[in-house]
Amino acid sequence: MLELRTPAKINLFLNVLGKRSDGFHDIQSWFQAVGLFDKLTFVAKDKRGLNLYSNGAYVVPADENNLIIKTARFLFERFKIKGGLEIRLQKNIPVAAGLAGGSSDAAATIHAVNRLFELNLDIDEMKSIGLEMGSDLPFFFSSGQAEITGRGEIVRNINLPTDYSVVLIVPRIAVSTAESYKLLNLGLTSSDTGVKFSGCRDFPDLVAQIADSGNDFEKSHFNRFPVLGQIGRILKSAGAAVTRMSGSGPSMFGLFENKPEERVIGQFTRGEWDVFHVRPIALPVWD
Repeated sequence: MLELRTPAKINLFLNVLGKRSDGFHDIQSWFQAVGLFDKLTFVAKDKRGLNLYSNGAYVVPADENNLIIKTARFLFERFKIKGGLEIRLQKNIPVAAGLAGGSSDAAATIHAVNRLFELNLDIDEMKSIGLEMGSDLPFFFSSGQAEITGRGEIVRNINLPTDYSVVLIVPRIAVSTAESYKLLNLGLTSSDTGVKFSGCRDFPDLVAQIADSGNDFEKSHFNRFPVLGQIGRILKSAGAAVTRMSGSGPSMFGLFENKPEERVIGQFTRGEWDVFHVRPIALPVWD
C-alpha cells in the first residue's frame, strides 16, 4: 500500500504565446505548488482490474473519464503489468478550477505504479509519460517552483520565496479550458519564447517581477464572468499584493506578505465560493 498527498498549483503568471501546428499551445508561466492536497491510496492486487473509489468535497468520475484511471491503464498496458490496482481518492482540490488537481493526481499515479510494480522508471521517463497524459503533469516531478514553456514539457526549476500566504477563492462557475483557448483566437506561434525571468530573492522581489505580467485568459473571462473581477477587487482591498486567475480559471488568488487575519479571510466566504488559505510549498511531497 502507498499513500500520497497530491498538491494543487497556481500560475503566478501565464502567457499564451500561440497555437502550434500540433494543435497544442505554447505557453510561458511560473507554476508554484501550494499546500492544498488531494489524498490517494494505492493498493496492488493479484487479480487484474483497476478500481477507483472517491470521496471528499468534490465529485469526480470513477471510470476512464478520470485521468487517474486513464493513466493507470496506460501504464499497465505499456509495461504489460500483471495484477491490478485499487485506488482510493479523497478529493479536496476543486475540479476544473485551473489548479491542476487532476494532473497532480495522475502524476502521483505514475509514481505509485512505478514504485508498487518496480518499473524502475527515472524522473525523466516519468515526466515523458506524464506529458502523454496531459500538459501539466511534468511539473509535478519538479521542485514545485518552475518556469514552464513549450506546451508544458519544458520545466525549468527556479528559486522563489515561500514565506508568504495565498488566499484561493473558487467561484462555482464552469469554465471550459478548450473554449478558453478558442476565445484567445491566436495564430500559429512564432519562434519568440516570451519574456525571460530570473529567480527572486524575497516576496517584494517576487511581486515586482510578476507585477507587469498577468494571465492571458483574464480579459475574456472577466468580461464573461464579472464575479472574477469582483473577487480580484475584494482580494486587493483586503491587502493582497498581487491578484490573479490561475490557469484557465475560474480560481482566483491573492498573494499576501503576511498571513491575513481570520476575520479578513472570513469576508471572502460566500455561499457560492470555496475559500482556501494556503502557502507555497516545495516538491516532491513523495519520495
